[in-house]
Amino acid sequence: MPIVDLPAGQVHYVERGDGPPVVLLHGLLMNHTVWDTVLDRLPAGFRYVLPDLPLGAHPIPLKPGVDLSLRGLNQLIADFLAALDLRDVTLVHSDWGGGLFLTAYGLDERVGRLVVLPCEAFDNFPPGLPGKMAVVATAMPGGISLALRQLRVRWLRSSPLLFGWMARRPLPDDLVRGWTEPGLRDELIRRDLLAYTKSGFPKAELIANTEALRRFSGDALILWSAAGKVMPREHGRRLAELIPRARLIEIEDAYVLSMLDRPDAVGAAISEFLTGDRAQR
Repeated sequence: MPIVDLPAGQVHYVERGDGPPVVLLHGLLMNHTVWDTVLDRLPAGFRYVLPDLPLGAHPIPLKPGVDLSLRGLNQLIADFLAALDLRDVTLVHSDWGGGLFLTAYGLDERVGRLVVLPCEAFDNFPPGLPGKMAVVATAMPGGISLALRQLRVRWLRSSPLLFGWMARRPLPDDLVRGWTEPGLRDELIRRDLLAYTKSGFPKAELIANTEALRRFSGDALILWSAAGKVMPREHGRRLAELIPRARLIEIEDAYVLSMLDRPDAVGAAISEFLTGDRAQR
């Protein structure tokens, strides 16, 4: 995997293809592999870039003491886009909604379009039962290591308290093993995760930063799941109403990780958005 040096430290990423850039983000305790089932379903003629964000499954820790609050992580994303000189990016969000705040922080100059799968928004930080369990795990000594080990046990991770409401279908063991290995191996990876989870999530600020998307001037696809309890269905509709040039597509029979539940449907919707936009330009 290539590495880019940022002010906050080194960030690993994978990429494929050439053309207009499409940057795909991921959620807490996940990495770029969450997109593996969809990448082959996306159209040629684009440059797909997938960073491993410092959200607990990244392969190497960042520098000590860096800002890993929502603002700090948005700065890291902006620095990543700048370091690779990516412009007019289609930025794809899933599960972790912090990257939606680039507009609120005035850091979205390199972002031309948005694709928003089910993710945190408005005051839904951290989201649902899995979010509450993450708060408990990060508050307990050794809690993160315990949670990572629990995620490796299939029947435990299928609980609504862990990943049971994140995906309708069981997550493959090898996928979850890859997500949990860095945090179990390196206490500094767990340090980075704690720096984020303990940074604070004031509800009024979260709502205001989401609503700043009224100022986003590019096209947006809100690709929300019709089922699920972690990311409310109405949040997808609210985002579609909020962003001036957004349209909403709802994916049936899917929870948060719709790229795993319905890879064909997700791939088709993103492909149509990418190629339709390109044809109009």
